[in-house]
Amino acid sequence: MTERKSRKVRTGIVISDAPEKTVTVEIVDSIRHSRYTKTVQRRKRLPVHDESNDARVGDTVRIMETRPLSKTKRWRVVEIVERAR
Repeated sequence: MTERKSRKVRTGIVISDAPEKTVTVEIVDSIRHSRYTKTVQRRKRLPVHDESNDARVGDTVRIMETRPLSKTKRWRVVEIVERAR
């Protein structure tokens, strides 16, 4: 019997909500450099599916990996963690 892998879940900040039912989310990961042991921030921008068109620029959202929804979209909004002030 095969076990199903759990889907990746990330938290990020919405930086664009221009397209219909899509938001662009920036994820910041802090990693330790292998040679210099300094903490380095890595940023990644992902197009994310937002079915309800509810997320706005500046909101902190939790996103989950999903099946391919378009050429570039492979993530969807699970919940809005914090609204922008």
